[in-house]
Amino acid sequence: MVAGGDLVLVTGAAGFVGAAVARAALEQGYAVRALVRASSPRRNLAGLSAEVVAGDMRDAAAVGRALAGVRFLLHVAADYRLWAPDPGEIMRNNLEGTATVMRAALAAGVERAVVTSSVATLRVSPSTAAATEDEPLAEREAIGVYKRSKVAAERLVERMVAQDGLPAVIVNPSTPVGARDVRPTPTGRIIVEAARGRMPAFVETGLNVVDVEDVARGHLLALTRGRVGERYILGGQNVMLRELLGEIAQLVGRRPPRVRLPAAPLVPLAHAAEALARLRGREPFLTVDGLKMSRNRMFFSSDKAERELGYRPGPYVAGVRAAVAWFGREGYLGEGYLA
Repeated sequence: MVAGGDLVLVTGAAGFVGAAVARAALEQGYAVRALVRASSPRRNLAGLSAEVVAGDMRDAAAVGRALAGVRFLLHVAADYRLWAPDPGEIMRNNLEGTATVMRAALAAGVERAVVTSSVATLRVSPSTAAATEDEPLAEREAIGVYKRSKVAAERLVERMVAQDGLPAVIVNPSTPVGARDVRPTPTGRIIVEAARGRMPAFVETGLNVVDVEDVARGHLLALTRGRVGERYILGGQNVMLRELLGEIAQLVGRRPPRVRLPAAPLVPLAHAAEALARLRGREPFLTVDGLKMSRNRMFFSSDKAERELGYRPGPYVAGVRAAVAWFGREGYLGEGYLA
């Protein structure tokens, strides 16, 4: 399969990862149709030669119209929140939205679909060993509604591949960072808070960090080289949180945090933060589920994607650098920041 102007639909194209995927598709010669909610800010699509159509991924009629004439589907849309006043909303968005889009893709005769899942669907070990695609979580094992929703959506896609002939490939990005994180994502909030000097301490945890541009290119590799029914981790480098915070501090000329805190004493603060968030209607920075996740080092291996897709992620610090520069230019880091 080659691009050659083939029309692809990118769902969630106004979002952080979705916008990067749309840009990568355009760079590779695809014609891009972008499905975005009517209420979504469209600044990430400014200047792109993409056809923008309004529609919610849970609206079957809107998705069906968006898929008319489409050869390939890149389903990136997701509700990426670790907390919500109504947790059921996250489950409905991620599970029902995926079901609606996949059914519409089958009806439209889409030739190949790439479904953006998450490493949240994979089992991590308390050790520093890097998890692989061979260690899927059961929904009951997942911590928090976001992880449960992504597990449920991934299992749905797998069933549709096996039972209905859905021509889908699943990709599992780790922790993308980079420019245009408008909302920002939970990881983007960490970068903003650290850059502003509001994270004087850290918990001892690890994560896999990747430049969002590498993740976007990985989607296109999965489209052309991925095997139907398979999943591929699109990760970068495994780093300790203190190392990530140190990189951010160096970029903005601050001293890195040196105080390490155990997670357990922070749990009451997380409960209080969530209670306050319910009153204010805003997502808290510290959440109970986030602390539970931090008990494991969330390390992953992209060996399968490198071997089968030719995926070659660069240094994660490139994404961190791009994120800090973008947040600075856009005013997220306050007036004192010099981009």
